[in-house]
Amino acid sequence: MTIALIALAAAAILLFVVMRIASSGQSAIPVEPAAPGQRVVILVHGIWDAGVKMDRMAMYFRKRGYAAFTPTLVPNWGQLGLDELAAQLAAFAEKHVPPGEKFDLIGFSMGGLICRYYLQRLGGLQRVAHFVTLGAPHHGSMLAWFVNNPGCLQMRPGSVFIKDLNSDIAALRQAHFASIWTPFDLIIIPSSSSRTEVSRNFILWLPIHPLLVWSPKSLRLVAELLKA
Repeated sequence: MTIALIALAAAAILLFVVMRIASSGQSAIPVEPAAPGQRVVILVHGIWDAGVKMDRMAMYFRKRGYAAFTPTLVPNWGQLGLDELAAQLAAFAEKHVPPGEKFDLIGFSMGGLICRYYLQRLGGLQRVAHFVTLGAPHHGSMLAWFVNNPGCLQMRPGSVFIKDLNSDIAALRQAHFASIWTPFDLIIIPSSSSRTEVSRNFILWLPIHPLLVWSPKSLRLVAELLKA
């Protein structure tokens, strides 16, 4: 069992490195506030990532008339608590979304929990029309036990942070909450941690975690959910 856990951890860390390389760099798309009345979606990246990780999905929505934003929340390795990164998200939304207008919110992996803190603890439910998570550890991930920093401590199963958010998770129904996940996920362990009792849950049979933001199937599904 110990050997199996070490092998699993090594595979997951290797996948993290591949994700990091694929997500390196900064988005070349200028960040300007949305025009009044324009449909807005904000896409939030996960750990070891930057906003550029979400650019493919953002481009998909821009072609459909959305103002799509991909903020980079820093530091992105878990050195800050997810509550502090959520405060960055709140500030970004206030700056880029016209006052009084609602927007849609998409959170990938750790970004899903950052979004949840914004929604449930920082007043975001008053501003968000649709909330979709992609491979988010709603009940924590065992992989977080291999890293001892504030963000990963919060993402461990049974953490105070996870218990607090799940204590009133039903409030997310106000934002038409949906969760998309893959049973083959080696980052969210167990993968079923992405399911919740209050979300609409959708399985995509994708072989690796980052395909949840890159796969055409995922792009189409998210678009359908935002229309609903």
